[in-house]
Amino acid sequence: MLKLSRRLIGLSLLFCFVLTPLSATLAADFKREVIYQIITDRFFDGSTSNNNPSQSSGLYDSTKTNWRAYWGGDLAGIQQKMSYLAGMGVTAIWISPPVDNLNTNIPDGSGNPTASYHGYQARDFKRIEEHFGNSSNSWTEFDNLVTAAHANGIKVIVDFAPNHSTQNNAGEFGALYDNGALLGNFTSDTNGYFHHNANISGGGWDDRYQAQYFTLFDLADINQQHPTMDAYLKAAAQLFQQHGVDGFRIDAIKHLNWGWQYSLANSIYTFGDSFLFGEWFQGTTSDPLYRDSYKYANKSGISMLDFPLNTAIRNVFGNNANFSQIDSVISQEGSNFTWKEDLVTFIDNHDMARFLSINNNNNRLHEALAFTLTSRGIPCIYYGTEQYLHNDTSGGTDPYNRPMMVNFSTSTTAYQVINKLSTLRRNNTAIPYGSMSQRWMNNDVYIYERKFFGNVVLVAINKNESSSYSITGLNTSLPAGSYSDYLTGSVGGFSITVNSGSGGNNPVTNFTLPAHTVSVWQFTESGGSPQVGSIGPTNGQSGVKVTIGGKNFGSTTGTVKFGTTTATVNSWTPTHIVATTPSVTNGNYSVTVTNSGGQVSNPIQYTVLTAKLIPITFTVNNASPTSVGDYIFLTGNTVELGKWSTTWDGAVGPLLTPNYPNWFNVVSVAAGQTIQFKFIKIAANGSVTWEAGSNHTYTVPTSGTGSVNVNWQY
Repeated sequence: MLKLSRRLIGLSLLFCFVLTPLSATLAADFKREVIYQIITDRFFDGSTSNNNPSQSSGLYDSTKTNWRAYWGGDLAGIQQKMSYLAGMGVTAIWISPPVDNLNTNIPDGSGNPTASYHGYQARDFKRIEEHFGNSSNSWTEFDNLVTAAHANGIKVIVDFAPNHSTQNNAGEFGALYDNGALLGNFTSDTNGYFHHNANISGGGWDDRYQAQYFTLFDLADINQQHPTMDAYLKAAAQLFQQHGVDGFRIDAIKHLNWGWQYSLANSIYTFGDSFLFGEWFQGTTSDPLYRDSYKYANKSGISMLDFPLNTAIRNVFGNNANFSQIDSVISQEGSNFTWKEDLVTFIDNHDMARFLSINNNNNRLHEALAFTLTSRGIPCIYYGTEQYLHNDTSGGTDPYNRPMMVNFSTSTTAYQVINKLSTLRRNNTAIPYGSMSQRWMNNDVYIYERKFFGNVVLVAINKNESSSYSITGLNTSLPAGSYSDYLTGSVGGFSITVNSGSGGNNPVTNFTLPAHTVSVWQFTESGGSPQVGSIGPTNGQSGVKVTIGGKNFGSTTGTVKFGTTTATVNSWTPTHIVATTPSVTNGNYSVTVTNSGGQVSNPIQYTVLTAKLIPITFTVNNASPTSVGDYIFLTGNTVELGKWSTTWDGAVGPLLTPNYPNWFNVVSVAAGQTIQFKFIKIAANGSVTWEAGSNHTYTVPTSGTGSVNVNWQY
């Protein structure tokens, strides 16, 4: 979530009938997918009937000269280009927030009218925006889109922005509606549906309390801990699931209540198969809240967009920095993120200048694309990249990074590279599941290897525009033999010869790597024991279905075990298994697959929760005195509370202290359970101070939200 001048962002009863999901595709293993991000309004105008709807007339600009107005792109337009997307190898589309948005013009700083064409000013989370669908705000066009996508093997991700509604000082003053019925607004907020804090500014962006509870650019900040808002937002997400979506990109997760989001993810996963990732903006792994970000990703069940790697990609390919920057980020994140293969990688997006605006060089774009599509993580391509789309006005930043899609050629090099490497991702498990290791590197050359058991992919990139390099001493896990370039020379690639070696270090015959070249060589083994590369979601209570991805599972159903407990198998294919989380004690488990022949797979970690998660506000008053660098944490007797952990990464926290010495945090804990807990101080030097006395106890409600307020025991 960046500044407003760059982006004017972004349990009630459900329908009395249950909608049948429109696809049986498995979303919980997203590692094999290639995501294509679409700004719906700027992709394709499929229906002129919704360009200037009556309830929000005057927000459309047919001349496409007002860059902050609607230009006509809609859900029907995306649907009409589905074969184009499928032909590119796109397997998932991430669309702009499709919910009903602000109906009025709001002048920008220069007095020019603006519209919420981007979708980040929601007024009703349970209806579809009329500019994208129809004047009755019904789900018809959305359902048609999902049906068409699934028919083409493409999953649908909706951008979901539960942090805020509309601007609190203009237009509709933050008004929120529940399927057409007014809930309330910011200026007359007698129910406490919103936080009423100042805008985040200055150092507040890195202050944990301000980041979560202060306001983004005058956007009415929703109080998710209010039981009505908690139920409303979770019901809205479930409604999208009922309409067949496969995943959610959650906007501004750094600025949402972190603890509440655990319960949001759990609500979504409990309802059904899905994949979640969010936007936590941070430039590098030295960001002040980087540690909080990977702790969040490791615990919440929500992955995130990989901004540190994005920064490195843009520096290396766009600004000619050394490849060591990329290698360093890959290494650092690999040691911090438990589920690093679920991080969503990207070159550019709707909040930053397009790659070609920072370096108008198609060679560099092809190299960056190839890297993103073959390196660790789930690649996301910003719409139009395959057509070299960019507008460099004012440096190409918002809104000029969101031009109208013009060309839909299927013959560009970028389109073909995406197609070929998407196919490789689906066919060779080294790409979605494998390790990533640097094999040869200098300032201009990066040769890295992806490996998953016997499957191997070796990639060589030379980003220098004029100089070739002699590659000597290169080793690989590829078996001895000759390998042709998987990209068939489209980016200058060629064949190599691998000789016999030992220990996964087979020497490659010396070769010359020409300027601006990408070569991809790959090997796929046959046979072998079951190999597990993915589990999703990564946590859940008894009864939650999980998808296990990998290979060599066989066609005949075998056995899935959580530790030593056998789970119910719901479906079984050679590459994917769906099993139900069994009734076992809460904690971390090793999950294994045994095929019908008795062969046992490698283990993969899964956290069994105690029960459905309920967000509870824990407050401790008059806590132990702290100095700079000391923090209060919460720990307790369940896995949700850290199993009495006393480490930074294991305990819950750090807690927030806007009213020192009182500290609080929202924590998602197990519904209906009587829990035991205590507060601890973890000092800057790592030493731990426990509060005295007996354990606190609290019985968690079975639904809604809750709070517990205690004094530190001296």
